[in-house]
Amino acid sequence: MLPLQTVATAQVGGRAFVLARRGDEWLVRVDGHVLMSSRQHGSEESLATEALSRVAKPGHVLIGGLGLGYTLRAVLDRVGEETRVHVAELVPELVDWNRAHLGALNGQALSDARVQVYVGDVGPLLRRSAARFDAILLDVDNGPVALSQAGNSELYTARGVRDCHEALRPGGVLTVWSAGPSESYERLLSQNGFEARSVRVAVTRAEKSGARHVIFVAQRR
Repeated sequence: MLPLQTVATAQVGGRAFVLARRGDEWLVRVDGHVLMSSRQHGSEESLATEALSRVAKPGHVLIGGLGLGYTLRAVLDRVGEETRVHVAELVPELVDWNRAHLGALNGQALSDARVQVYVGDVGPLLRRSAARFDAILLDVDNGPVALSQAGNSELYTARGVRDCHEALRPGGVLTVWSAGPSESYERLLSQNGFEARSVRVAVTRAEKSGARHVIFVAQRR
């Protein structure tokens, strides 16, 4: 096996973020644990397809969480030139790494003229964006289950769900990436103005892979 090579490092809220590569695989590790890998991005693309298959001609799309840029690439490939795609990413170094090192993974997505990047928490952006978005795609932490950073928990509370609801236009769609199922979160969506369900999707593009993540799909009533 090829050795893992450290490409860049950052300290974020007292935690060690590391961008590394092994051959053609790119990884982001947090405190020694793999947070994301270029070999497992099928579910990140599904986050986009599940949302955009339910929205005709979106004007504004919000992505919460840039990651390795796969969700952003999937959105750009499915919307027209008139669509504006807003990306909120809390970790500035992750934005820098996408520009400097990861563009080959996502077709230089951040260079697309349709993209606007906000460096900061997606929560405040939602609260100042009343009825602005046709689709909101959230891939923050591990979703509503197994959070690795307590500060992300508010996004998955009743207030966070209501913030998403208010930021969507009538009929707009919210999709939320999760490492696993959560009946309580799905119920919370249904109790706060959404028609909601969950979809199990492949972790990788290869359907033969048995691993699955969950996408919560919620349409604003």
